Amino acid sequence: MAKTTRKLLGELVVPVFLPSVLFSVAENALIPLIPASAQRLGADLATASIVAGVLMFGVLFADLPASKFVSIVGERRAMLLAALAAAGGIVLVGLASNLLMMSIGVFLVGACAAVFGLARHTYIAEHVPFEVRARALSLLGGMFRAGGVFGPLLAAALIAVGDVGAVYWVAVVLCIIAAVLVFTTKDDRSANESNQTRHSTWHITKREWKKLSTLGLASSFLAIVRTGRIIGLPLWALYLKVPPGTATLFIGLAASLDLVLFYTSGQVMDKWGRRAAAVPTMFLLGLTMFALPLTSDAWGILWIGLAMSVANGLGSGLIMVIGADLAPPDARGEFLAAFRLMIDASTSMTAPILSIAAVTVGLGFGFVFFGFISLAGAWLMWKHIPTFIQKPKRPL
Repeated sequence: MAKTTRKLLGELVVPVFLPSVLFSVAENALIPLIPASAQRLGADLATASIVAGVLMFGVLFADLPASKFVSIVGERRAMLLAALAAAGGIVLVGLASNLLMMSIGVFLVGACAAVFGLARHTYIAEHVPFEVRARALSLLGGMFRAGGVFGPLLAAALIAVGDVGAVYWVAVVLCIIAAVLVFTTKDDRSANESNQTRHSTWHITKREWKKLSTLGLASSFLAIVRTGRIIGLPLWALYLKVPPGTATLFIGLAASLDLVLFYTSGQVMDKWGRRAAAVPTMFLLGLTMFALPLTSDAWGILWIGLAMSVANGLGSGLIMVIGADLAPPDARGEFLAAFRLMIDASTSMTAPILSIAAVTVGLGFGFVFFGFISLAGAWLMWKHIPTFIQKPKRPL
């Protein structure tokens, strides 16, 4: 089975993994530049924040229509067209002469990210056997993590040796290369045809509501807590008046540990079942959220950040694995569109939750709230995963 597993995962390198990491690097190189680029076009701080938020609005707007688009053109063509359209969106951002033009470009990039993400998620759910699905999706999660690490680093390096414009053009080239890689792969028409359905996404959402209201809700809780970790650590460092250089270094060290552990999660889920990764991840993330407000200096943030990375690394790809496992064979795209909309909407709520906590009861209470959410998610995972998802019947 080990040789077969390597072969199965190897077959996904060109059609999924390499295009995904290139797309993710391009997107994450662009994201840090959006507020500064908006300010150069005359936006104040509040307006620049709104322009940056248009990216997430594009993702949310496209989540549901993406299912119909993927169903019509197929997973491979959807990824190809999304990568090319994202390149066009980045060109609009780079050449923008006003905030409206820039916002349209940012919105397009976000919408394309939704289409690309749904297509690759559906592709793996359709092509990869259950016995190795978690490892495949953990690797895909690792590609996203790599993009989150190397995208900003690439942008910083390009700005250091050139200017901001170089970042946009390199991001465009990365998207085009991703599209070319997808184009060179074989189009699996049988897979595309198997995903056709006569039902709307709303119909599938109502039909599969039990799954979405249990494990979908638990996955949404995990998405909130993960985003709270990414946003919360820098905010808490700022609250403690930790020097920016020190905070960035320590948070970066913690994030690198998360990147190293991503494949372990897939091995655990494929060998011992989804619950073996889901429950520890959410339970430990909850404990670290409770512990973060107790820290008082940079070293405390480092140790909590490392603990969060270990906890998060144990669940790399978990949300995508659960979505793929739950998706019905007759409507994978429609179900995953609804599932991903829940996740993306939950992610977009994280920053407002912390902001409200900061101006009312205190930032630390925001982390405590996330801790309770994480424990609730752990309970939902423990209770409901066996209902829908069975672990492999034979050892790997």
